[in-house]
Amino acid sequence: MKVAIIGAGYAGMAAAVELAAAGRQVEVFEASRVLGGRARSVPIEGFSVDNGQHILVGAYSETLRLMRTVGADPDALLRRTPLRFEFPGEFLMKAPRLPAPLHTAFALLLARGLDWREKWAAIRLMQGLKAGKFRIEPDITVTEWLDRNKTPSRQRRLLWEPLCIAALNTPAERASAQVLAKVLRDSLAGERSASDMLLPQVDLTALFPEPAATFIAQRGGAVHTGHRVVSLRRETDGWHIDDAGSFAQVILAVAPYHLGNLVPELARQVEHFDWEPIVTSYFSYPDWVRLPQPMLGVDGGLAQWLFDRAQLCEQDGLIAAVISARGRHLELPTAELERRIHAEIAAVVSELPDPLMVQTITEKRATFACVPGLQRPPARTPLPGLWLAGDYVAGDYPATLEGAVRSGVAAARGVLDA
Repeated sequence: MKVAIIGAGYAGMAAAVELAAAGRQVEVFEASRVLGGRARSVPIEGFSVDNGQHILVGAYSETLRLMRTVGADPDALLRRTPLRFEFPGEFLMKAPRLPAPLHTAFALLLARGLDWREKWAAIRLMQGLKAGKFRIEPDITVTEWLDRNKTPSRQRRLLWEPLCIAALNTPAERASAQVLAKVLRDSLAGERSASDMLLPQVDLTALFPEPAATFIAQRGGAVHTGHRVVSLRRETDGWHIDDAGSFAQVILAVAPYHLGNLVPELARQVEHFDWEPIVTSYFSYPDWVRLPQPMLGVDGGLAQWLFDRAQLCEQDGLIAAVISARGRHLELPTAELERRIHAEIAAVVSELPDPLMVQTITEKRATFACVPGLQRPPARTPLPGLWLAGDYVAGDYPATLEGAVRSGVAAARGVLDA
């Protein structure tokens, strides 16, 4: 009754933990030496950073549940703060500690940078979503949805479009309004704590995959790193993996564009997908350099978000700049991109010196493009005993850590019910 999981990203490790907790023997096979998949730690110049800076929100219930299951205390590993969206000198929205839904209403009413007409328009937009049970049918782009609701341009630029990019990693003119509505349902329109921002204070590998591997080993399972599965075939006694033997069931938790390498007939389930990049530039400055807040937005710049790693991970002087989705930045040479971002950081840090070191990491296929009407494959494949897990698998969430974790849990529960 052994179960194999191919891929040790957040989806694969979530599936493995759910199975191990239920008493199943699991083996995880990961090609890399580092756990976490497309959300993993990377060493640079004496720092342990991430291949892309991520944040979580209080609505990520399954991620938080599994962190607690494996002994990774969210209260110790995540910095929880009330929702705060800030573009210095342009816009500030922060949620007060009030019961839902007052926290969202007051966050919008007290937002700096919007006039009263724009604030009421934002509140009406949220009320309209709630009245429609957060369904937008037929699914349209976020831009079309905002057009239909006559959303003021400044409100779009400072609120909805940054939220869309942050949640879906897809520009508003291409992004699914229905998926964004589901994210808003669980965060801004959920419990007060659901809208909290959870900023990792350790790297993404240490946040969940590493303690998950320990949890699995303690229950008789195994996590094999540096093991790239090259052969997966169906036999009478189950699924055969390389020289590792046979398994009753297998969960494929690899990136969707790798499916065809293992099971060619599954490749067509994702051949219509398009991909969006994430660029993260890490700037190392003298130890005294600090941002005014742990996380700041950049209005009209190349960078979209700045993160102060000193305030998050005690990595003094290290600033992460994130650019989600495709855009004009991809046309720039890396040195020019870094020079411009440094100038954007200098706009919020007085007397900023030249960086001591800069490292830019580009994940060209970081997430799928979350476009309207996208057909995502289910966890259960047409092949007996073979399951899919990953942030691209059918579900309410876009390509986020929570989306990956939920897909892993769904695949595991499918195995347990089979």
